Amino acid sequence: MVSNQTRFSGFFQHPHEPLFLPKNNGALFYDVPDSYYTDRYRGIGPNLANRFGENAGTRIPIMDIGTPDISFAMAVRKREGFSLFNRTHRAIAGQLIERFMSQPDVDTLASFAAFSRDRLNAPLFQYALGVALLHRRDTRDVAVPSFLQLFPDRFVDPAVFPRLREGGMVVEQGNRMAIDIPMNFTALDREPEQRLAYFREDIGVNLHHWHWHLVYPGMGPREVVDKDRRGELFYYMHGQLVARYHLERFCNGLGRVAPLNNLRQPIREPYYPKILRSANNRTHPARYRNMVLSDVVRPDDDVNITLADMELQLRRIVAAIDTGFPFIANGDRIPLDNPKGIDVLGNIMESCLLAPNETYYGDVHNSGHIVLSYIHDPDGTYLESYGVMGDVTTAMRDPLFYRWHEYVDEIFRRHKNNFSPYVYQDLSYHGITMLKLETRLEKRGAPNNLWLTFWQRSQVDLGAGLDFGPQGNVFATFTHLQHAPFVFQLQIVNADNRPRRGTVRIYLAPKFDERGVPLSFENQRRYIVELDTFRVRLNPGVNNIVRRSDQSSVTIPYERTFRNVAMSNEPTGSDQFRFCNCGWPSHMLIPKGSTNGTTYDLFAMVSDFTGDVVDVDFDESRDCDDAHSFCGIRDRLFPDARNMGYPFDRKVSSDVKSFIDFVAPFPNMSVSTVTIRFTNTVIART
Repeated sequence: MVSNQTRFSGFFQHPHEPLFLPKNNGALFYDVPDSYYTDRYRGIGPNLANRFGENAGTRIPIMDIGTPDISFAMAVRKREGFSLFNRTHRAIAGQLIERFMSQPDVDTLASFAAFSRDRLNAPLFQYALGVALLHRRDTRDVAVPSFLQLFPDRFVDPAVFPRLREGGMVVEQGNRMAIDIPMNFTALDREPEQRLAYFREDIGVNLHHWHWHLVYPGMGPREVVDKDRRGELFYYMHGQLVARYHLERFCNGLGRVAPLNNLRQPIREPYYPKILRSANNRTHPARYRNMVLSDVVRPDDDVNITLADMELQLRRIVAAIDTGFPFIANGDRIPLDNPKGIDVLGNIMESCLLAPNETYYGDVHNSGHIVLSYIHDPDGTYLESYGVMGDVTTAMRDPLFYRWHEYVDEIFRRHKNNFSPYVYQDLSYHGITMLKLETRLEKRGAPNNLWLTFWQRSQVDLGAGLDFGPQGNVFATFTHLQHAPFVFQLQIVNADNRPRRGTVRIYLAPKFDERGVPLSFENQRRYIVELDTFRVRLNPGVNNIVRRSDQSSVTIPYERTFRNVAMSNEPTGSDQFRFCNCGWPSHMLIPKGSTNGTTYDLFAMVSDFTGDVVDVDFDESRDCDDAHSFCGIRDRLFPDARNMGYPFDRKVSSDVKSFIDFVAPFPNMSVSTVTIRFTNTVIART
């Protein structure tokens, strides 16, 4: 009996190779009906099967279900780019997801996928099949591999690939040595923005963005798209990305990101991505300094976006925020001026299937990505495809991603500023006192409130993504930021004579800007980042709580970020390879800091569980729900009734000038100062 993991694993390997070529290092072969071969190979199917399948340990027969109609999906050209920011591409992907979801069983699904795979655009196919496998009840034990394994060209210096292929073809499996991927290869250090390349071009950061959009597709069957608080998660997750980026900028001597709120001004930031598309071996186009946006009219890509339309749609969204009532398609109004309004606004801004009136409010967020990605060739004169801003797997590499999303976040903050500050009853927890908030490294004798960061060298297997290349493992070594493991130590007093429950929320806020000038509390609140949120049971008296950094509700561990399902011996139903592969990479939990040490405000509070609870039985250690802060949990309500970002998602009283002022009235809160010191050493992963 072939497991579902084995049945579908080969569909994700070597995505541009025909399905009939052996997979799983030659051990897996698909017996494809002759009619399923593309025109190029039809008629010689038996010869191909005899030639390539002879030594396969596992042969999977693909039953003939006729000739499925997939003509709608061929509008995305096979050897060109596929973009979820493109409205037409997104709709086609949604339709393909629906077709995958509607297959009656796994055998029929495998047959439909086998017929489609070699005929469709590879990233489109991989995305749609991945979404379907994650959401079908009969394929939940199938691990969708990381996009790094499928399309390493999105993440890796292309100069590495010839060396990987050479080593893989010449050297036997056991003797292969890892090829080093140079760090920060896109510009010289004299370019100031290059100081943040370690963040923008981090493989794990970009994989997070891809996987979030895999878990939260914008189009498809409603039961796939309509997840609890989806719009709010879009707002919160992307806002946290921008806040984290600012923390990195400040400690590297760079100032605040200027929001891209004027589409007519020259774009001062250049970007030379130096990555290519394996589908057609063409590079992602560069953007020169001071280029200017213009209308994008490209009939071949089904794109027609004018700046005037975007500006009109943005004004309409702002008007809806200011009045508290957006219009729906029939002309009626729905309330936005309530705590759940952020969810509606998030859907409007992203323009997903749940958006109440896309015709009127447009496709603003996605259109921004598109016009920025075509700035070099808006009318297709030079036959150039989109730049990195046009793809969810590469957009975070570009400095413009953060300028655009800083503006998007400003729009969300405009809505949030319509709400009055939280009152005492919203923030207090009677009878609960936080006596101590400290943190220290997981090392005996380490001083309190000091964290260390450094560079780490890690390896990843790229063999499954090298089309028409060597079989087996082909390793590359890359360097990324890492922090020494640490713990939070909290001492909480429950003055009641019975056990109480609460939610601990831990945030990190910058104290100073890039010049060392103290930030106002309003700016600290603006750039505060969530480090962890977890439930606690408080017994009467003093409770000493220790929480490890690797337990964070925001992150997933290295093994889940850089998983290689194709070559893994991990049991298919194990927690390590389930839905929860969505999450911020653990190695980027805290900012880099500086060699002299950068200080931050560390805030913690215990909130009243009666105002938090959604599901009493929620357990973050069960079913891989450990990264719910950014990704939610599968088929269940978001496990926290508070607005995302609480208690900092609303403006505060004008008399609050500092964290000390903020926490002073509340015994259930505490603030400390933590220093992050960057050691500038390189340590190999063990």
